[in-house]
Amino acid sequence: MRTAVRLANRAGRAVLVSSDLSSTVDVQTASGGLFGPSTRDVYDHWVEFIEWFKVAGNSFDAMSEAFVPGDFGPPAPEPRQVFAIGLNYQDHADEANLTYPEVPPTFTKWVGSFAGPESSLNLPTTTVDWEAELVVVIGKRADQVAPESAWSHVAGLTVGQDFSERTLQLTGPAPQFSLGKSYTGFAPQGPWLTTVDELKDPDDLAIECRINGEIVQKSSTARLIFSVPQLIAHLSSVVPLLPGDVIFTGTPAGVGGARKPPKFLSDGDVVETSIAGLGHIRQTCTTAR
Repeated sequence: MRTAVRLANRAGRAVLVSSDLSSTVDVQTASGGLFGPSTRDVYDHWVEFIEWFKVAGNSFDAMSEAFVPGDFGPPAPEPRQVFAIGLNYQDHADEANLTYPEVPPTFTKWVGSFAGPESSLNLPTTTVDWEAELVVVIGKRADQVAPESAWSHVAGLTVGQDFSERTLQLTGPAPQFSLGKSYTGFAPQGPWLTTVDELKDPDDLAIECRINGEIVQKSSTARLIFSVPQLIAHLSSVVPLLPGDVIFTGTPAGVGGARKPPKFLSDGDVVETSIAGLGHIRQTCTTAR
């Protein structure tokens, strides 16, 4: 019985990615119309979807299509809510010479900034920074959830980038975190959503970012100050988390703005972000208007 799910978004339709990453199958077609066509519909019926998949997950070969990751969009393209967490890696706080926060600093990235796993990133200024991130998608409503039960509310995990335009982000007197991190294409995610049963330890995943082949960030989600369960518990103590909601969990050390002198993205730069067990995403920077 196959239980691990890789769910992707192809042209607005939910598709399942085969375990060997060689093919995909349309969810609405495979389920005879029970689920889909959108990923939003799948998340809204996540518990039922997983029960169906446990029975039917090995019977899709005759319906499969070629796997083309460049055709994919973000795995959860229509969240009702998007949460983003700042200063959530010990090594990132250390490089910024900041004390560890007592509660998760929280902002948002607007949905208009969402992009797929392989995309072109237009640089609006000369101060755009990179931030590799683990992204969580909620599968079951979470309201006042305790940390020990938080993973049961997660549909799965994916790879993300929290690109940040530092000048606007830090404009005062009130910093503009949400707006400065929400330019078009500033929230790429993918290549698919992976359920946690595919992972040996979802609390300890190697995360890495390369620019033009050079490693600029290399860490583990085990270094999160607030783990995924702790984030879900904290956020759900304030507001219910809904199926399909997206949480950017923070970035490790190695961002350009913390370097001396600072280093930012330039025309032609290729940003590759990977997380063990989840795959990788790739953005090519451009200044073309």
